[in-house]
Amino acid sequence: MTDAQESRAVNLDINGKLRRFDIDDPELPGWIEEHALGSGGYPYDDKLNKEKFEKQLEKLQIELVKVQFWLKATGTRLMALFEGRDAAGKGGTIFSINAYLNPRSARIVALNKPTETEAGQWYFQRYIEHFPTSGEIVLFDRSWYNRAGVEPVMGFCTPEQYRDFLKAVPRFEDTISDEGIIFFKFWLDIGREMQLKRFHDRRHDPLKIWKLSPMDIAALNKWDDYTEKRDLMFEKTHKKETPWAIVRANDKRRARLNVIRHILLTLDYEGKDKDAIGEIDDRILGFGPKFLK
Repeated sequence: MTDAQESRAVNLDINGKLRRFDIDDPELPGWIEEHALGSGGYPYDDKLNKEKFEKQLEKLQIELVKVQFWLKATGTRLMALFEGRDAAGKGGTIFSINAYLNPRSARIVALNKPTETEAGQWYFQRYIEHFPTSGEIVLFDRSWYNRAGVEPVMGFCTPEQYRDFLKAVPRFEDTISDEGIIFFKFWLDIGREMQLKRFHDRRHDPLKIWKLSPMDIAALNKWDDYTEKRDLMFEKTHKKETPWAIVRANDKRRARLNVIRHILLTLDYEGKDKDAIGEIDDRILGFGPKFLK
């Protein structure tokens, strides 16, 4: 083991026990493997069967194609943002939604850190530039809520900027709703051991290693800080008009199906097949901070 590898090994307080985690060790610790799926209060003992998942997903994706035709015909605008801890499954969920949509009127927005010019603008300005036009779907892979989590935890904004943001968000999102844009906010929630497992998978998969950033490593000991910021974010920004849909995402399959179901059941589009959509699993998807209590 090199010195660089040794420096990435950390001691983590997991439920009152000190655990050593070395992300560069190709062998996943048994305590992570054993507890990953059930971590964070996840309600199921196993993952959804892959064949069952794929059959259900296809039906939902057919409905999403109908939605896109409806949006185009009516000029309706739809926007959804996806937040969650690193490795929560935001990108994969967005891919499942977007897979069969016409890219001419369905966009994914995943912004890099602000440029010098953007950093001098009104904080929300660079996001507004990507809002949907008539008949369009826009899916944000992370959003302005960076300032509610990663920025204050990692010291990328001042305490005053953080406080001002939490005050401004409800007013900002009221304008989105008042403008007539159909707007969804999703928080994908995972347990700590599941996050560590996914980080480890990324580190040792040559096709996924690009997903593991130095920021992920730096945040390994900041789980409680992120939890505190998450809970305050929900308290300040969960409203009837712009609610947070919270999704237990230790099993990516159940998470993706329920995210899409929620979108479809909310919309009143032509040709809607409720039998194909099915019902929300209320053990997986709920609303507001009480869902995680």
